[in-house]
Amino acid sequence: MSRFSEVTYDASTQTAIVGGGLVWDDAYSALAPFNVTVVGGRKSGVGVAGFALGGGRSYYLSLAVQFTELLHPGYSWLSNQYGLTIDTIVAYELVKPNGDIVTVTQTDPGLFSSLKGGMSNFGIVTRFTFKTFPQGRVWGGLILFKSIAISAITEATAKFSALVTDPKAAIITSYTALPGEPGISLHLFYDGPNPPPGIFDEFLKIPFYEKNVKTRKFLDLVQVFPVGDTYGQRGIFNGVSIPQYTPRILDVIANETVFWAARLMPFSASDVDYGVQPFLPTLFSHGDYESSAYPPVRGKHNSPLNIYYAWSEERFDAVFHDAARMSAARIRAAVVEEGQDVRDAAVYPNYAIYDTPLEAMYGSRVGVLKALKKEVDPMNVMGLTGGFRF
Repeated sequence: MSRFSEVTYDASTQTAIVGGGLVWDDAYSALAPFNVTVVGGRKSGVGVAGFALGGGRSYYLSLAVQFTELLHPGYSWLSNQYGLTIDTIVAYELVKPNGDIVTVTQTDPGLFSSLKGGMSNFGIVTRFTFKTFPQGRVWGGLILFKSIAISAITEATAKFSALVTDPKAAIITSYTALPGEPGISLHLFYDGPNPPPGIFDEFLKIPFYEKNVKTRKFLDLVQVFPVGDTYGQRGIFNGVSIPQYTPRILDVIANETVFWAARLMPFSASDVDYGVQPFLPTLFSHGDYESSAYPPVRGKHNSPLNIYYAWSEERFDAVFHDAARMSAARIRAAVVEEGQDVRDAAVYPNYAIYDTPLEAMYGSRVGVLKALKKEVDPMNVMGLTGGFRF
């Protein structure tokens, strides 16, 4: 795929063609001279194709991984303003399983919508055409906190989730437990050179031990977040969809981090990470009803939680897989117990553990997606590859 490396900007249509073999850093860099960008990955090194299709990282065999995105059919720093990445795609160049090369747009609504979050079930996408958006300098970066700050960060995160309505503002609060004491990695973003007073004040007054936050270029912000910390390790993702990050739910997540870090460290664990990602209730409104495979229902808002474990020894795979399942189930149970409505709260496919039922990610659309898969790929060529299959 590396030869699919095109980035072509069309100012007249305000779109950009981006090759499926690139990482988002490449797209951001190529578009920066035009002062525009696309809605893409939040950390450096994330591939365009897997992210935009909604399923490039199933980790279904728990092979060696590089943890580059807590952060995916495309949750972006710009999603509160413009929607998921899939909401900004206007065309796909698709190599069908029979070898035909076609351009898929809204003129083929069934296939077009199914490619949005439907992963690589319908062929290989070699090029994407994205809407572009004006992009200037941004404010943000990374702050690291020790365990003594967890309670204060939890309170500030709950307030941000409940009260901040500025679509230019976004955070990721990652409860982490590397070898050593638990802590927090806080990612801050504002789409402008300086945030208005009050948005991040609660976070900025908390004592930290490392901070890299300033006004900078968009690509610089994406590249400031560390990647590859567990490169070559074994790893597993799991996800929970949460309507509202309340103080109680955040406490449950913090406790899960500490509990599983202690439980898993004897089994060669190198990272235990819970990525809290609150988005505005309007997030799914940027796409029409049933305009994508994921989310299957757009009338209800849910924010993603990513659970990520890394370890070194293959013989402990089942231990970590079971832990990721149990932890996700406990968090979801706490959300239900609190009275939050999680009906139709689809699990984000890029975070879902490998044996997640299709219905948990695609709801009532599974039947439609299976029928289309059979029509487009009657010989099940794409079934020869890994990942979730309709």
